[in-house]
Amino acid sequence: MKKILVTGGAGFIGSHLCARLIKEGNDVICADNLFTGSKKNIEKLIDNRRFEFLRHDITKELLVQVDQIYNLACPASPIHYQYDSIKTMRTSVLGAIHMLELAKDVKARILQASTSEVYGNPNVHPQPEEYWGNVNPIGIRSCYDEGKRAAETLFFDYHRQNAIDIKVIRIFNTYGPNMARNDGRVVSNFIVQALKGDNITIYGDGTQTRSFCYVDDLIEGMIRMMESPEGFTGPVNLGNPTEFTMLELAKKVIALTGSKSKIVYKPLPQDDPTQRKPVIDLAKKMLAWEPSVSLDEGLKKTIAYFESSITSDT
Repeated sequence: MKKILVTGGAGFIGSHLCARLIKEGNDVICADNLFTGSKKNIEKLIDNRRFEFLRHDITKELLVQVDQIYNLACPASPIHYQYDSIKTMRTSVLGAIHMLELAKDVKARILQASTSEVYGNPNVHPQPEEYWGNVNPIGIRSCYDEGKRAAETLFFDYHRQNAIDIKVIRIFNTYGPNMARNDGRVVSNFIVQALKGDNITIYGDGTQTRSFCYVDDLIEGMIRMMESPEGFTGPVNLGNPTEFTMLELAKKVIALTGSKSKIVYKPLPQDDPTQRKPVIDLAKKMLAWEPSVSLDEGLKKTIAYFESSITSDT
């Protein structure tokens, strides 16, 4: 049994991670400022004696005695991280510093939830960890892309300078229950639009691709990385290497929901990547990990969640 801090623990991925860690017998402290996280995501955990919720913003220092830290705190969808771009950068950079200082003080192992966005709009496809990326440093997405890149820099500098026990993962597109309806991400957008019978909005011509990983698969990879041997720092790509176009995804969602929604097209936003697919050879080799949930299976579970969520609001 360990005592584990999860920052951003009331968010989409964080809430699943908290539940899994508690299920395995750990004590979990969930720290979240609830900007994009929600108490609804953790309502089933609140009364669990192994769970503690702290409303806290990691741009401010935090002192708790823990064995491990999962640093997930940061808005992750464009609509949210562009809402206050300076705050997003502060969360990535100051938040990383505060969590690394905490790890140094209490001698905890710390995992950084980085992102495939560090690769930007890639001119190498698919993306291996060795690829340095193609990122616009002054665009509307830069607060997130460069914030996460800076956080990775801080993690490796603290590791080299202070011998902090670090783990770094790069998360590719992930979906599943507890996603917010209004987060602007493609899976939640398409499902909500289909369930409501609204037009399904594709930005661009629909040929741009993403690789979609179901949240349970991601959580398994995160925990395996945290428990991997000391000295193996990463970064490690965690994502599903099966690639789909936006048009293919839209058609799947329409078919699985039985919706009569029509597909409409709008201009592609600035710096939106046209291709995104991970090379996961390192995760296979070092973590014995690869995704097991198919897109159809994962979409069915996610659609059921949104159906229940929309029904409960009516």
